[in-house]
Amino acid sequence: MGKKSSKANKGKAAASKAAGTSRGNSTSSQASASSPLLHGASSSSASTSLSPLPAATASPASALPSASVGASSSSPSPSAPAPVPVPASASPALQVPPAGSRAAGGDGRMSWVEKQILDLLDCDRRENALAELSMKRVAFQGLAPLLWFSFGTVAILLQEVLSVYPLLSPPSLTPEQSNRVCNALALLQCVAAHPDTKILFAQARIPFYLYVFLGTIGESRPFEYLRLATLGVIGALVKVPETRVTIFLLSSEIMPLCLRAMETGSALSRTVATFIVQRLLLDDVGLQYVCYLPERVFAVNHALGNVIASLAEQTSTRLLKHVIRCYLRLLDDARSIWVLRNFLPKRLTDGTFDHCLREDQTARMWLQQLLGNLLGRPVTEEDCLGDSAR
Repeated sequence: MGKKSSKANKGKAAASKAAGTSRGNSTSSQASASSPLLHGASSSSASTSLSPLPAATASPASALPSASVGASSSSPSPSAPAPVPVPASASPALQVPPAGSRAAGGDGRMSWVEKQILDLLDCDRRENALAELSMKRVAFQGLAPLLWFSFGTVAILLQEVLSVYPLLSPPSLTPEQSNRVCNALALLQCVAAHPDTKILFAQARIPFYLYVFLGTIGESRPFEYLRLATLGVIGALVKVPETRVTIFLLSSEIMPLCLRAMETGSALSRTVATFIVQRLLLDDVGLQYVCYLPERVFAVNHALGNVIASLAEQTSTRLLKHVIRCYLRLLDDARSIWVLRNFLPKRLTDGTFDHCLREDQTARMWLQQLLGNLLGRPVTEEDCLGDSAR
């Protein structure tokens, strides 16, 4: 009886030892399969048990870089995050090389841009990262998609915008605070100008957070820089014609804000605001919006007239060119002809700006075309009525 008991105990010990060995092998196999550093050393049986991700397409940056270092791309970790979609039209500069590749430096280091974007998450490094990215944003064609698709970056930029709201009224914005938020606005301008993020930027209603800066009453430089940076974001949206963007901006009542900016502020702010109005008018939707009501035509003509009056004292060929183009575009709709024929500024017809237009043949040709069409085109009574009166 004692011998049988001893044999049973030995059998249990052997079984327990075998189970422990099996568990150890299983744990080791799981660790080998889950660790990216051990991907290349995994057994063939473990590799065949993992279903590989679909092959990479020709689209740049179609997936996040693999987490493995020195491992084959055919055996990714099953716990890898889902790829982030990037438009196929993205620039080749958007491609983010896998860690450890030659394009990334060969030692797994992040690029300078990626490091600066990650520094935005750190409150202590954020101000410096904003300044660096803003200063060198033109040199990196793929910065806008990286800013938009990286986690939390746009929210951080909006947080910088919102942080100065309490300083607007009463006006107490310091130059340092203005410079910091202007750096954030410069990065938003970069996103607004990129073809792959422009529509997403408008659909997210980001400009709504910026319109408050166009209504500020502070006349100091910090406030002027803030208004100019805001106009720069809107100008980037309209620089390349896009009807969907035009519809959004018009529905958000950007036109009155730009007309107000045309009459106040520095010459540069008035130039950018007039450029925005010009780009909106060049879209058929924008022209119909203005000419739909006579009051809108009068408002645009009044703002353009004030710009002409200011140019008589401080000339600017660039600003004058935008004004002439706006007038010429308004003539494409018969409903505005009566207003322009009776309220066109006399300084455009008496040769006041001849000296400004000597070296700009395009602007001079536009002015001649404007005066010729305006003075030689018959106007009917229906032309003077807006759609609301018909």
